[in-house]
Amino acid sequence: MIRNTLTGKQKRFLRSMGVKLEPVVNIGLEGVTPTVVESAKDVIKKRELIKVRVQKNAPEEPRDILNMLTERVDADLVQVIGRNGLLFKRNFEKPKIELP
Repeated sequence: MIRNTLTGKQKRFLRSMGVKLEPVVNIGLEGVTPTVVESAKDVIKKRELIKVRVQKNAPEEPRDILNMLTERVDADLVQVIGRNGLLFKRNFEKPKIELP
């Protein structure tokens, strides 16, 4: 079950922030492995908003892979454009992004 706790206004705000981001998690031939999930969890805890790139040799369609990763990281999928996805997860202990 993919959670969708963001409003349209919040998604627009996060998308505008995501334009400047470089992908920090890459998913390739192996797909969504436990290592990829742990890596994404670590980075998203620090940054709250991350960009993920699905490589051309990935085993499934980018949207399917990004949905799977979003579910396993327990985040919100803000946007999918081509092979890139934007994931957001609030860090309640040390929030970095103030949503409108």
